[in-house]
Amino acid sequence: GSSSGLAGKMEPVTLDNRPSSCVSNFVLRFSCKGHEKSISALKFSPDGRFLASASSDKTIKIWDTVTWKYLRTLQGHLMGVSDISWSTDSTSLCSASDDRTVRIWNAQTGELVKTLWGHANYVLSVSFNPPCNLIVSGSFDETIKLWDVKAGLLLKTIQAHSDPVTSVNFNRDGTLIASSSFDGLCRIWDTASGQCLKTLIDDDNPPFSFARFTPNGKYILAGTLDNTIKLWDYRTGKCLKTYKGHSNTKFCMSGCFSLTEDGDFMVSGSEDNSIYVWDLQTREVKQKLQGHTGPVLAVGCHPVLPILASGAMEDDRTIKIWQHIPQQTVDSLQRSTEVGLA
Repeated sequence: GSSSGLAGKMEPVTLDNRPSSCVSNFVLRFSCKGHEKSISALKFSPDGRFLASASSDKTIKIWDTVTWKYLRTLQGHLMGVSDISWSTDSTSLCSASDDRTVRIWNAQTGELVKTLWGHANYVLSVSFNPPCNLIVSGSFDETIKLWDVKAGLLLKTIQAHSDPVTSVNFNRDGTLIASSSFDGLCRIWDTASGQCLKTLIDDDNPPFSFARFTPNGKYILAGTLDNTIKLWDYRTGKCLKTYKGHSNTKFCMSGCFSLTEDGDFMVSGSEDNSIYVWDLQTREVKQKLQGHTGPVLAVGCHPVLPILASGAMEDDRTIKIWQHIPQQTVDSLQRSTEVGLA
């Protein structure tokens, strides 16, 4: 599958078959309107056919990624929704809300399947494991909870951090969980035992905004509230690369990877109302995408196509869709206009 291909591409050394310098040509294609408050999370379905958006307006909306038309709204949360996660087969979604619940939805019908109660405060992050028999959630109550999807039951509570847990996610085989927190720690947990295997600490201990495994599961990409995103080798605990340029000191936001024929990019929102696109290897900012009128907290990268989605806070409330135009196409368009001018 595609994941094994990504494994090679994500090596921190530049590979012979990759362009030595990426060219970023993302252009704005569509704006999707519908949410009444800030957009908190954007996730493409694994099959690439749908985009799910979560918002402070208590709803999740599903959009068609071919036409960019609105399909349906998942309603049931009593407070804002902070995070969403797709099942591997792209049929279900789980969500995390300030109403202290995790909810499981049928993404095709919009029906609420289960409500998981147990957290003592806002649920900030949620993730399905690859077989989709487990959900992990992270909360303002400083715990991580593991849930049995089919039974809808709590399996395990981990006293994970000494401050709110800002993100949780599984690695690609589901054996590990990464968590991040305002306590300045990023931790790696063994899913089966609930034991902490590793703790990553930044020099100055800034609060972690997010942490996620890279597609190949070898590294952790983590953002901190000091305008920095780092790529870590979590086995050695060493930071391999640092990405800067964007602004992030107040809100939790997360980055994603866009792997294109022109190179591999790391993408993040920013509190200066822009989206930043870095060359994953050289750490250079390749593009700053402008168009939003509020801080951009949510970005999503399409699993196959060079397409990005971004979502902003009030008073913007729009989802913007950006598409990368291959450099070859740009070159040939330029050649044809030059010929036309002759």
